[in-house]
Amino acid sequence: MLKRIYDWCIAAADKPYALWIMAAVSFAESSFFPIPPDVMLLPMSLARPQRAWFFAGICTVASVAGGVVGYGIGALLYDSLGQWLMHIYNLTDKVETFRQSYAEWGAVIILLKGLTPIPYKLVTITSGFAGYDIWLFILCSIVARGGRFFVLAVLLNRYGDFIRAELEKRLTTWVVIGAVVLVAGFYIAYRLV
Repeated sequence: MLKRIYDWCIAAADKPYALWIMAAVSFAESSFFPIPPDVMLLPMSLARPQRAWFFAGICTVASVAGGVVGYGIGALLYDSLGQWLMHIYNLTDKVETFRQSYAEWGAVIILLKGLTPIPYKLVTITSGFAGYDIWLFILCSIVARGGRFFVLAVLLNRYGDFIRAELEKRLTTWVVIGAVVLVAGFYIAYRLV
C-alpha cells in the first residue's frame, strides 16, 4: 500500500494540479492542518530534482501566507476558533506560558520552531494571540520556513537520485521514521511549550 501511495505521489509530481495541492497543504499546515507539506515536497522534488528550488519557494510563500492566517486566528478569533484548534491538539494549557515567553524571546521562538517538526500552527496562532509584531513575525517566518524548505531542496537537488533509490529500497522504514518525527514534534510541543 505504501508503495502505491509513493508511486502515485511521484507520478502526480508532473500533473498540473500537484503544485496547487502542495501549496494548499503548505498553507493549511501553518494554521490548522496536521500534515506537513513535506509529504508533497519530498516526492515532487524526487521526481523532478531540478525543480526542487521552485517547489521550496512555493512551500515557503504558501506556508508564510498560511502563517498570517494562523496569526489572524490568534489575534482575532482566539476566543472561539483559536482555542478550539489548541484544544484539538491538546495544547490549551501551554498557550499562556508560550505567550508570556514572547516578551523576551519572540523572534528566537519563531525561528527555532519554524525549523523543527514542532507544529508551526502553535507558533502562528500564539504569535497573533500574544500581539507579536506582524511584520517581524512575517520576516521570521520567511527565514524559518524558507530555511527548512530550502535545506530540503538543496539535499534533494544534489542527492535526489541517491535519496530516491534509498527511499524506494526501504520505503516502510522511512515512512515509519517520518511518522515518528511528526508524532515527536507534537509530543515536544505538548511537553516543552
